[in-house]
Amino acid sequence: MALQLGDTAPDFTADTTDGPISFHEWLGDGWGILFSHPADFTPVCTTELGEVARLKDEFAKRNTKVIGLSVDDVTSHKSWAKDIEDATGHALNYPLIGDEEHKVADLYGMVHPNADNTLTVRSVFIIGPDKKVKLTITYPASTGRNFEEILRVLDSLQLTSDYSVATPVNWHDGEDVVIGTSVDDEAAKEKFPKGFKAVKPYLRFTPQPNR
Repeated sequence: MALQLGDTAPDFTADTTDGPISFHEWLGDGWGILFSHPADFTPVCTTELGEVARLKDEFAKRNTKVIGLSVDDVTSHKSWAKDIEDATGHALNYPLIGDEEHKVADLYGMVHPNADNTLTVRSVFIIGPDKKVKLTITYPASTGRNFEEILRVLDSLQLTSDYSVATPVNWHDGEDVVIGTSVDDEAAKEKFPKGFKAVKPYLRFTPQPNR
């Protein structure tokens, strides 16, 4: 059965470009993003891994570690890293898991047989400090991911884990948020001293509480 939101992210040990890891131990007490790509030395993946390297400081600001995976081995990953830096201008600065036996891919349901019975799809798992899966996104092999969107979603997940709010459509960090329906108006006045605007009884906007 596929991993669902709220499930504990499976722990595993694996070899990576940064050496062996035990996944939960490697995550520590912060957030994590595990993402898969179909194969080494492929065009879309090369652009993606360079972009994640470019954004590493943005993930670090959010106390988030990133780690990639494909069904190739670590030796192949290390050779490919030279191409990634040459093509994108950004050197690999996070680990890539070698998973030639599909151990991690099978744990996380990253191989979709009706798409390809050997290669991993473009899966994304955001994992919280409690080691629970907070978000999953799956792209086909032909479509590169938007990692700016993944950062946006991470901002929302971290905000809503700390406050009784939700983020509306197209929200970006710093914009107004929605007060959760479990909070009545009287409680909202105490929780959100900046005030709120009720568009409907169930739709109340308030300035982002941690700004």
